[in-house]
Amino acid sequence: MNKKMLFVFNPKAGKGKIKTNLLDIVDIFNKGGYEVIIYSTQKPRDAYEKAKEYESKVDLIVCSGGDGTLDEVVTGMMEVDSSVPIGYIPAGSTNDFANSLFMPKNMVEAAEGIMEEKLYHCDIGRFNNQSFTYIAAFGLFTDVAYQTDQDLKNILGHVAYLLEGVKRLFDIKFYHMKIQSEELTVEDDFIYGMVTNSRSVGGFKNLTGKNVDMNDGLFEVTMIRQPKNPLELQEIMTAMLTAEDNTDMIYSFKSAQLTITSEEVVPWTLDGEFGGEHTQVKISNCHEALNLYLKSTKDEDSKTTGFSALINKKENNNG
Repeated sequence: MNKKMLFVFNPKAGKGKIKTNLLDIVDIFNKGGYEVIIYSTQKPRDAYEKAKEYESKVDLIVCSGGDGTLDEVVTGMMEVDSSVPIGYIPAGSTNDFANSLFMPKNMVEAAEGIMEEKLYHCDIGRFNNQSFTYIAAFGLFTDVAYQTDQDLKNILGHVAYLLEGVKRLFDIKFYHMKIQSEELTVEDDFIYGMVTNSRSVGGFKNLTGKNVDMNDGLFEVTMIRQPKNPLELQEIMTAMLTAEDNTDMIYSFKSAQLTITSEEVVPWTLDGEFGGEHTQVKISNCHEALNLYLKSTKDEDSKTTGFSALINKKENNNG
């Protein structure tokens, strides 16, 4: 056993289910030839600090928790420009990143998949001087994730987010912004915006579109204009839930880099965690920057590719 691994996990994520799987997971890693250093996070940014501390001392870093735990590890690794592979065992309430990559929902199966040591090179986002794994967002409901109590998340799951979010429906704030990219330049009032590398957001699939590739060097950008009346709000909701781009209330495009400037400070969230308040953000895609040990998703990806090819064929035939 000459390989070393740091295994860092959030003991509270997903109703604490890591506790019933921990021994089996460590046994799988030992059988895979790894000496395992185990660390249970004690406070926010703990996973970030441990990733930076151990990246030069281990051959692999595996984390378990929600998307926020993964974000901390990735941020730490990006900060020191490390190429050490990362493994992820999802254990959170939503797990958008894991769902987007068709990772096993069973924690033991996810650990077994990591030991196959098949590398997947995933895009990562750069947000000014910070990093994010799959989403940078502002506006309506974006602070729900990091302002909802962890115990409430564990008890109620998605309902906790909905309960917190409903409070905001009658107090919709908008921001006057200018969006600049190679593909589009627009200035408007927006209630919500997200720059994503994910097939799932908030547990809802297809909100970012139906043709998402997580290592194509491009983000999916969605910007929602301020509705002037209930009909326009209904139009927005219908477009988002059906993933059909048939409204002028939503700007939707792909881009590798963009700059967003606002007249007032805007609170942002990165992977469900508070990302600071900014009047200008520069967001760029770090193509294939994350070395991820990932269980093969060939079957699911081939289905997605086939569907995407069909859509592209129809679009080409329609001129």
